[in-house]
Amino acid sequence: MIVKPAKNILGAARLPGDKSISHRYAMLASIANGVSRFQNFSTGDDCASTLACVEALGVKVRRSGDGGVEIEGAGPRLHPPIAALTCGNSGSTMRMLAGILAGQDFPSELVGDASLSRRPMARVVEPLLRMGAKVSAADGGRPPLRISGGRLTAIDYAMPVASAQVKTAILFAGLFAKETTTVEEPMRTRDHGELALRAFGAEVQRSKNRISIAGGQSLQSISATIPGDISSAAFFMCAAAMFPGSNLVFDDLLLNPTRAILLDVLAGMGARISVINLQDHHGELVGTVKVEHGRLKGTKISGAQSAALIDELPVLAAIAPFTEEGIEVRDARELRVKESDRIAAMAKGLRAMGATVEEFEDGFRIPGGRQLHGAEVDSAGDHRIAMALAVAALRAYGESRIAEAEAVSISFPEFFQILDLLADR
Repeated sequence: MIVKPAKNILGAARLPGDKSISHRYAMLASIANGVSRFQNFSTGDDCASTLACVEALGVKVRRSGDGGVEIEGAGPRLHPPIAALTCGNSGSTMRMLAGILAGQDFPSELVGDASLSRRPMARVVEPLLRMGAKVSAADGGRPPLRISGGRLTAIDYAMPVASAQVKTAILFAGLFAKETTTVEEPMRTRDHGELALRAFGAEVQRSKNRISIAGGQSLQSISATIPGDISSAAFFMCAAAMFPGSNLVFDDLLLNPTRAILLDVLAGMGARISVINLQDHHGELVGTVKVEHGRLKGTKISGAQSAALIDELPVLAAIAPFTEEGIEVRDARELRVKESDRIAAMAKGLRAMGATVEEFEDGFRIPGGRQLHGAEVDSAGDHRIAMALAVAALRAYGESRIAEAEAVSISFPEFFQILDLLADR
C-alpha cells in the first residue's frame, strides 16, 4: 500500500464494532438460551475466526450484509467438532474459547496460523489445568491446544501477569465449575468479559481486583448494537492530534474506562479532546468523541498504563517524532509476543523513515522534534504495525510504501478506505 502525505485530518465516521466485545458476545451467545442478534459486529478476520469456531461446535450463525449477526445458542453444552478448530491469527479466539471448551465433555483441538502458532498459551493452560481440565500445548506452551474438558472445580487464582483474555477464559470456565471461581488481577485490565457475562444474565462480583463467578448459571440471549472499536479509532485520533486545524468526530464509539485511557494520554500531551452523548449499552459506555490538534508535548508511559494501552502503543510510537519532547514506553514486554515483535517492527519502520529509536527489552524511547521522510517499510504481517506506520507516513515528506499492508484485514479491513476519506491531501 502506498501512503501519501496529508495536509490535515478532517471529517466524521462510524467505525465497525469493537473487536473485544464482538469476540465475547459471540462466544457467550453460543452457550446461551435463545437467539442473540447483533448489529455492527466486527468486520475483522479475527472475529470471523470466532464465528467459524462456534459454527464448528454446532452453533447456528446467520450473517447479513449490513453487519448483522444472529447466533442461535446451543448451550450450555456444545457439539463435538469433526476437525480441529481453526483460530487463524486470533489469540483472543484461542485463549477465551479454551475456557468454554474446558467445560465441555468432549475433546477438542485449537490451531492457528504460523503467527499464532508462535504465541505463548501457557498462561491460559495453567489455570484450566488447576480447574480439572486436561489441556496440552506444544513445546514452549504454544499452539496447538488440545483440551479434554468435563467436570471442573472452582479455583481462587492469582494471575501472575495481567491479561484480560486469560481472565475472561477463567471466568467462562467458571460457568461450568462447581461453586465459585475467583480471579485476582495484578492490575486492572479491560473488563469486557465481566460486562458481557452480566449482559447475558450471569452474576459477576468484583471487589477491587478480585472478580468472582458462581458456577451453574444459565445465560439468556440478548440483542445489541456493538459500539465502534476505540482501538481502531486510535490510529485516526493520533493522526488528527498531529495536524494543525484538524477536526475529527467519531459517533457511537466505545468509551469503556478500561479502554479509553488513550483519550487521557492525548489530552495530557496537548490534544483537544471532547466527549459528549455518553450512554450505557449493556454496561458499556458509548459516546461521541471529537479530536482536534494541540501542541503535543510528549509523555512517558509505564506500569499499569502500559498494560491498558498495549494495543495503542504502536501508534503512539508513530506520532512520537512529531511531539516536542518525544515518547518513552516501559513495562510493555508483552509487545514482543504479539502478532509480531511490535517493539522491533516499529523501531525498524520508523528508523527507515528517519526517526531515532532507542529499543529496550520492555519498551522504547523516541525523541521528538523530528521530520520523517517517505520510505519502504514492512508491517511484518501485523495489522497494528501496518496501520501505525501509515499514520507516521501521513506527516512524512514523500510517499511511503508499506509491505504486507493487507494484514489490516485481521482487525480493520476498512482502514485504508476510511483513511483516504479523512485525510485532506
